[in-house]
Amino acid sequence: MIRVLSSFHTPSSIILPESKTTLFSTHSGTVIRIDDAHDISMGVKRRRRCSPEAMSLEAMPEEILFCILDKMTAQSLKSVSLSCKTLHNVESRHRRTLKPLRSSLLPAVLSRYTSILHLDLTLCPCVPDSLLFSRLPQSLLSIDLSRSRGFSAAGLTGLVGRCGSLVEIDVSGGTELGDAEMAVISDGAKRLERLRIRMCKGVTDVGVGMVAVGCSHLRELRLKSCSGVTDLGVELVAVKCRMLEVLDLSFVPITGKCLPAVLQLQYLQELYLSGCSGIDYESLMDLDQKCESLHLLDLSNCENVSHVGLCSITNGTTNLRQLILSYSFLGLSNSMINLSKLHSIKLDGCKVNCSGLKSIGNSNMLLKELSLSKCNGVTDESLSYIVGKHRELVKLDITCCRGITHDSIVSITKSCSYLTSLRLESCSLISVKAFPLIGQCCRLLEDLNLTDTGLDDEGLKAISACSKLSSLKIGFCLDISDNGLIYIGKACKNLKEIDLYRSDGITDVGITAIALGCSDLETIDLAYCTKITDNSMNSLSNCSKLSTLEIRGCSQVSSLGVSTITVGCRQITNLDMKRCSKINDAGMLSIAHYSQNLRHINISYCSITDMGLLALANISCLQSMTILHVKGLSPSGLTATLMACGGLTKVKLHVATKSLLPLQIIEHIKSRGCVFQWIHKPISTGLLPTFWPCCCLNDNC
Repeated sequence: MIRVLSSFHTPSSIILPESKTTLFSTHSGTVIRIDDAHDISMGVKRRRRCSPEAMSLEAMPEEILFCILDKMTAQSLKSVSLSCKTLHNVESRHRRTLKPLRSSLLPAVLSRYTSILHLDLTLCPCVPDSLLFSRLPQSLLSIDLSRSRGFSAAGLTGLVGRCGSLVEIDVSGGTELGDAEMAVISDGAKRLERLRIRMCKGVTDVGVGMVAVGCSHLRELRLKSCSGVTDLGVELVAVKCRMLEVLDLSFVPITGKCLPAVLQLQYLQELYLSGCSGIDYESLMDLDQKCESLHLLDLSNCENVSHVGLCSITNGTTNLRQLILSYSFLGLSNSMINLSKLHSIKLDGCKVNCSGLKSIGNSNMLLKELSLSKCNGVTDESLSYIVGKHRELVKLDITCCRGITHDSIVSITKSCSYLTSLRLESCSLISVKAFPLIGQCCRLLEDLNLTDTGLDDEGLKAISACSKLSSLKIGFCLDISDNGLIYIGKACKNLKEIDLYRSDGITDVGITAIALGCSDLETIDLAYCTKITDNSMNSLSNCSKLSTLEIRGCSQVSSLGVSTITVGCRQITNLDMKRCSKINDAGMLSIAHYSQNLRHINISYCSITDMGLLALANISCLQSMTILHVKGLSPSGLTATLMACGGLTKVKLHVATKSLLPLQIIEHIKSRGCVFQWIHKPISTGLLPTFWPCCCLNDNC
């Protein structure tokens, strides 16, 4: 609630101890008390019934109203702005960040919000040049066009000409962009500090060189997968952009020739060289530059870099904190790790051996995070040695290290009591005796992955002692049942994500226990939990924060269950209902009405018709649909839906439908920024829609 307390001079904002109450003062000295965001919104809605001393919102200074809006959640802000004309007007001047839900909304929202500083257009697949020329606020500081199409060099000219204060531009994924667009950015965005042009394959050394010359204040440049850039362009960047802090050259066809210039950047903190196959032993052999500012080095997927080459790069990087070597097939040696401040090392998929891993244990680094996922050379001996030496580990990933046994878990739990993340997926040799040790010794765990292990109900009971768990993945654990989930539901109140993929022993009883005990649940994967029914959907409807629901293969869930959960969970953004044959048009109508935040949906093998599919057009922010083997649809119904869903960026359809949709319609939808993915999976004759000709059984049609 908002009310006047007194009229004396105070500082403009005072946070009262041990409360959510804030005092604000106007220029006249009037002190206003503002309680938490819920009370603010409720107070505004009841403003006509407030006591006589309550101050009218219309009379409040704008800076006070801004403070009120700052304290509100997004949901309460939306409801209040719609219920109060004053706050509705002030909110349009207060908002600084904007992410429109679809391209068609752009003119309206940009006319309303004239003071935004950060504009995210990733949900708008088509952004025409005319909008960039005339609609954008002149105060704009950053714009994200990474998933947008439809603009050209002319549009970028209008953008940088109108918004002279731009410090950040992201046009990643612009495969049609080239050197002409880089010239525009170079000429107009003189204050630019962050530029992301990942996957812009038309950009060459010429374009990068122009950016380097024109945007000398760059602090971040991301060129990932820019296949037209070579050593020459990178050297120009290193020479001209002396303030660079972040440089991403992943999958760029460079060699070690450009690295001496790069490592001379005195402020460089992050260097990404993932997938740079041209960097090899010979090109690194004589490298002796020091880069003491470097904090992160990514050499993942660099198959030609040996441990000797790594030493050449890291020589002099005394402040390196993160080293990523995943899938680089490096041979580890005692000379590789000599970095005292290194706290994170990722060796996923690398060829390692016992002696190499022991060199990590013998190092004097302050290791906090270690990832050995899919490293076949990891043994109980080497892993036990590492954790025994680095007892401060916080994150440990040994996914698919199939050689480790119960002995490794004994060492981990004995040595690493500070673990917050432990991933043991597919470590099949771990015995059931290991799980009680985790529950007893690793009480700080927040992220635990035990997918495809021998976990049983007694193990879940022990793990429930880790009351801080927010993510629990126990898919493919065939020995767990409702009894184990009941322990989790009672003890793990902070759980936000649970994965029960193909855990067929789970029924509605276990899901109800999770729903009742974990009210903050945001993600649940129940795919192929075949005993789940509508009763589980009814229980989960109480989890109002649920955003991702996976019920693929839950054949007993019907439209009634879907309707129940969509009414209770209005924040769902991802919904996978594949192979839920009892879900029909009734469920789709409920989704269309209540799930207005839905972004992605999979309705393959569902029992819907044109009416149910077309209802999805009511969801303004829908981005992607997967529609395979739905025999109740007709070509006209599918065409009408694709035309009506103007915000789509991706559609998955069977290749057999391609010849049944008008070519001009497909091209029109593509022009709006939508990508079609044609699936070649064979069609079962029992699922063949009546309108498909027999020739469509041939994948080559």
